Amino acid sequence: MRVAVVAGPDPGHAFPAIALCLRLVDAGDEAVLITGRRWVQRARAEGLEAVELQGLAPRDDDDDADAGQRLHARGAHIATALLPDLRAIGPDLVVSDVLTSGGALAAELAGIRWVELSPHPLYLPSRGLPPIGSGLAPGEGFGGRIRDVIMRAATARSVRQGERERREARVGIGLPARSPEPAARLIATIPALEVPRPDWPDRAHLIGPLLWDPADGELAPPPGDGPLVMVAPSTAATGELGMVDAALEALAPDLVGQRSVRMVVSTLHDGPADLPAWVRAGRGRQDAMLAQAAVAVCGGGHGMLAKALSAGVPCVVVPGGGDQWELANRAARQGSALIVRPLTAQSLGDAVRRVLTEPSFADAARAAAATARDVVDPVQVCRAAAGAATVG
Repeated sequence: MRVAVVAGPDPGHAFPAIALCLRLVDAGDEAVLITGRRWVQRARAEGLEAVELQGLAPRDDDDDADAGQRLHARGAHIATALLPDLRAIGPDLVVSDVLTSGGALAAELAGIRWVELSPHPLYLPSRGLPPIGSGLAPGEGFGGRIRDVIMRAATARSVRQGERERREARVGIGLPARSPEPAARLIATIPALEVPRPDWPDRAHLIGPLLWDPADGELAPPPGDGPLVMVAPSTAATGELGMVDAALEALAPDLVGQRSVRMVVSTLHDGPADLPAWVRAGRGRQDAMLAQAAVAVCGGGHGMLAKALSAGVPCVVVPGGGDQWELANRAARQGSALIVRPLTAQSLGDAVRRVLTEPSFADAARAAAATARDVVDPVQVCRAAAGAATVG
């Protein structure tokens, strides 16, 4: 089976696409990654076939503040730019990131079956949930159900506008106005972060997180035996700023029991050289950091949150915009995280100390990690979608 995996350059979407490609190749299939220029060479260094995704640059009339236009109108433009490369690759199946709609549209134009990849929980609207992004649990009892109905009605206009923009974008590139369903949906999260819904799509499969780390080596933690706090600032444009500075102020010097707290800051670039002795910062494999960490401080992006919980590490979450608020609340309801908003050194320090001293958070994180057993193999789903196998 030859599979083209299409995703934009944002780490939260490109990294799961790379991880899926590696899974496919390890299983004996062929995978071609199509993503932003930033990650093409890095993917090739992993032994993958990789092609730059064309059409990503904003056009003069693009409005990035309009989420619908960014998803649909630019997606249609990307589809037309991608089509020649897709035909040259000749895949049996296209896997298209949920926010890179151009991959799915190009597959339609080329007559190739396609699968949608959600590198996070399923975010489709549901008749049994409050709107995604509210951070609320499904309402209970008559009052809770009425609350959810009212909230869904309040967002219905935006949903209809998005549907209208999608139809217009499709017609503009010669496709029928009505969107077909994908051959399957890959929901790349751990069950602990998913919410049961009465209208779960028939062909949506929980496959567990797709995790890939661009770092080659390990970042040594500070010396000592005190609890290690891992800080991973958000890579998303909507992430909260100032997390590292707040952590430096909140935890220095600090004691949990009779041991000094240590801190390691995970970045995509080299860290500053003027840090105190109890802190290390820079590039390094996050799985190695999490193997030693007692708590992770993060922005609530799915990649880092899923990585921490998969390792059984509880979190202090400082959510920004986008889906970070939703995910932070799901983890908090599960018991494995505390939310800090607004961010201050005092509130961050209090939250870290509480997670370090109350065992229930670590217990809940280990319970979340255990749910990863209840997932389906994404390679099997892709093979079934391409007509090469059935999903067991």
